[in-house]
Amino acid sequence: MSDWELKFDELNELAETSQFKKLKSILDEKNEMDVAEFIGQLPHEKALATFRILQKDLASEVFACMDPDEQQEIIRGISDTELNQIIEDLYTDDAVDMIEEMPANVARRILRLATPETRAQINQYLKYPENSAGSIMTSEYVALRATMNVEQAFSYIRHHGVDKETIYTCYVIDNQRKLIGVITLKDLLMNPYETIISEIMDDNVIQVTTTEDREDVSQIFTKYDLLALPVVDSENRLVGIVTVDDAVDVMEQEATEDIQKMAAMAPSEKPYLKTSVFTLARNRIVWLMVLMVSSMCTCGILSTYEAAFAAVPLLVTFIPMLTDTGGNAGSQASTMIIRSMTLGDIVPRDILRVLWKEFRVSLLCGFGLALVNYIRLVIMYPGQEGICLVVSLSVMGTVIMSKTIGCTLPIVARCLHLDPTLMASPLITTIVDAASLILYFQIASMLLPL
Repeated sequence: MSDWELKFDELNELAETSQFKKLKSILDEKNEMDVAEFIGQLPHEKALATFRILQKDLASEVFACMDPDEQQEIIRGISDTELNQIIEDLYTDDAVDMIEEMPANVARRILRLATPETRAQINQYLKYPENSAGSIMTSEYVALRATMNVEQAFSYIRHHGVDKETIYTCYVIDNQRKLIGVITLKDLLMNPYETIISEIMDDNVIQVTTTEDREDVSQIFTKYDLLALPVVDSENRLVGIVTVDDAVDVMEQEATEDIQKMAAMAPSEKPYLKTSVFTLARNRIVWLMVLMVSSMCTCGILSTYEAAFAAVPLLVTFIPMLTDTGGNAGSQASTMIIRSMTLGDIVPRDILRVLWKEFRVSLLCGFGLALVNYIRLVIMYPGQEGICLVVSLSVMGTVIMSKTIGCTLPIVARCLHLDPTLMASPLITTIVDAASLILYFQIASMLLPL
């Protein structure tokens, strides 16, 4: 346990006893994320009082680190002057994120208190599509001119860099603000003062447009190991940057959304404990109902083969094992393909290569499972070699079929402009259950006297 965690009890005692002067001296020296975490677990009155004793600069940073619900409580408890100070100190992307999470009346109050320049900038960002690069970018970046020398660049950074989200990556623009190059702080430090920026900048700039999907933006960060990514408009004018912290937030949100979809739930951005029971039920029940109705196909298949059950009752015993194996095999394949598509390793045109690879994998897995299963059944059911063979062949066929279905459906979904995560475990399992039963009884009909 860290020293900071050990101090939580001490800080709570200070807050409870209203020893705010001593509490302030401790909090002012701490990281803004830790302070936000501490304030977040206090009762509302104490949280508000603790927040108001913070230094102005720290208060704005702490506010940006808070959850939307906590921000809303703070906003409702502070004056217009205090709120204006926070708004003006926030980076544009943090301000936009905050406003998007607020109720309409709170958002109107925030915009009303912002300066005309800030309000215009926030409104401009709010116009971008929700999941676009424009919606997560910030305008606080360092832009240099190609005609500057290194000394002039340092002077500019010293005067203007204090309010920028990052100074480690600087962007070079022309007179029309068109992006023409990028240069790092390291490049500036390693060159003489008289060196012209245009001579040492990198003109091969990795960039995105304002309408680029934010998930694609986050993948660019991963691919190129970037700290910041410039965002340009349709005329290649630099309008903002996306920083790595925003890219990480996007990755987390997209991963959460994919997991929820893969579990057959409607996506929700709220934390689990802060989501109402009704909302959780609503997000789940639709897909559960769809899957339940689709599972009725399995019931219809079983009723079709009632005669087979009557002739060989032992066949029924192996149905759960067969369907579980098929569902697991299909889930393995679909999960692997969905992940590879998310990372950009697989595109729709690779479908034949994927099918060929998964077919070979399924042959090896299916044969291994069938062999082990046959040996087990022969030992457990002596004299029933025919049934043992039927079950083992069905296992092998089910594995091959399941992996083929599991690797194909996500790619087909992408081709139809659907989210591939929809073709995850629950849906795959439902489809494979029905198909494996048909295969099972067809093999039984051919090899057994039914």
